[in-house]
Order: sequence, then C-alpha cells, then structure tokens
Amino acid sequence: MHFGERRMKSGACFICGSFNHYLRDCSEKVERDIVQTSKPSNIATSNVSGSQGDDLNLITKIQDPSYLNQVAQTYRGVFNIFNKFKPQSGAWVSKSGGALKAVLKMYFDQLGMASTYNHKVFCWQTLIGGNYALLNATTFIPNLGYYGALLWHRLMGSIVLAVTQESNLNLRVYAHCVKKKDFYHFINLSEDSSFDVTLSSYEHHYRNLMSMDAANPNFEFTSLLNKEEYHLNALGENIQGQIVLLNDIRMVSTDTFDISAMDPKLVNASTPISVAAHSIVYVTIKDFHAPVCG
Repeated sequence: MHFGERRMKSGACFICGSFNHYLRDCSEKVERDIVQTSKPSNIATSNVSGSQGDDLNLITKIQDPSYLNQVAQTYRGVFNIFNKFKPQSGAWVSKSGGALKAVLKMYFDQLGMASTYNHKVFCWQTLIGGNYALLNATTFIPNLGYYGALLWHRLMGSIVLAVTQESNLNLRVYAHCVKKKDFYHFINLSEDSSFDVTLSSYEHHYRNLMSMDAANPNFEFTSLLNKEEYHLNALGENIQGQIVLLNDIRMVSTDTFDISAMDPKLVNASTPISVAAHSIVYVTIKDFHAPVCG
C-alpha cells in the first residue's frame, strides 16, 4: 500500500436521487444549471441512499466493492461540477441511510469516499429512532455504527491524504491527517479473508486520480514509534447485531450511560497491520510526518 499527499480545494454538491440512480435521475446539465443559477451560499446539501431498506439482497450488496463504488461516481461528479462553477461553497451530505441495521461497513466507506471528494459534513439518519439509528430507540444502547463514528470523530483530521491499495478490492483504505499524528482507516469487506498491510511512502507512483491539485510527496516514515490500532468487530461477525468488540473487548455502556474507554492497542510500527475479515481498523502513525499535516 502506498500513500501520497493531496491538497484539497473547496467544493460543494447538490445531488438528486440515491447514488444508484444518480446518473439517470440527474444529468450533468441539470446539475450545472442548478449551480450556475443558484444564489451564493456557504453550503449545498445532498441526500445519499445506498439502497431500499427492505432490499432482500442488501447484505450481499453492501459487501460488494463494485456496488459500493457506485457512490464514488456521484461524489466525483458533483465535486467536479461545483469545483468548476462554485468552488467557494462547502459540500454536505445532509442525509444518508438505506441499510437498516447493516450499516457499519457501508457507513464508514461512504465517510471515506465523501472526504476524498472534499465533502465537509456527513449526516447519518438518525441518532435515535427510525431504521438506521446509531442508538437503540428503547434502551439508548449504541448500535455498531456509533462506536465507529465516535472513533472517526476523535481521530480524523480535515486534510485527506492520497492512498493506493491495489492488491484486493475487498480492502478499503482511507488516510487523513490528525493532530500530531496521521490516521488510517481500513475496512475489510470480505467474509473470510484477512489482510496484512504494510505502509510505505513513495515519490514516483503518485497519480492525480481526481484532477485535484497535488504537491510533490515529501514524507518521513521512521517506523520507530508504536502504532496505535483500534480494531472494531461485530460479536460473532454478526454485522446486523448490536454488540461490538474493540480490540476484542466488548463495548458496553456504564450504569450512567457513559461510553466505555476506547483505548488503542500499541503495536510495533515495523509490523504489518492485520485487518481481520468483517472488521474495521483505525490506525494512528506517530512517526509518519507529512508537511501538509503540519
């Protein structure tokens, strides 16, 4: 796996329809006309829905890389349109859902994609109640997505780094700067395969995939300090369940509804990152320094 530096521009979006119907619902001309004729604004919002909640094939779809990649076409298209016609606005996904309880991997894959295409805010439907809630409406016990969202909020910075992983489509990788560290987000879509990931910086393989401004990569990665790893798994690999394990420890709310401590495990930085089947992994690298991260 390789990573590089990507400098993001301001952008905005306005999306009609769910991402799997985007191309036929909203042509580029319609989007362009909306952007050019709208009054100046600070943000433009979109509604992204992965599928109908009662889709009998939903579990299969949200673990299919080619299906999940469809939303990237939407994010890329609106990024290009607004970057050209109204770059001063900010892109928000104001509502997202469409997977009932099976939200975990699709949710965080969309967070990574939206960030890659310069979206500033991603709103999930809903916090409590409804079909896609992060908290159980009766007990207020967090569902699977809540803990991942909390880690994302605590670890993720606003600057996105370019990262490539071409060995297997089931492994999704996203990278951001965070305060004083660099943060990596891994999603394993596979039901039965684990991956060992080795990080490396590079200078000559950088590809500007999205027509964004790119600076020449300039990194230092010493592999001397321990990595901080957060491994999220559903209990018994039941991705529709409500019980989540963090580093093999069951996450439960306290009697006062506080969240249990979410501590990382420290791992030698020179060793590969192990991403188990059906898991999501967050990693912070203490001794990887990119100038864009400050």
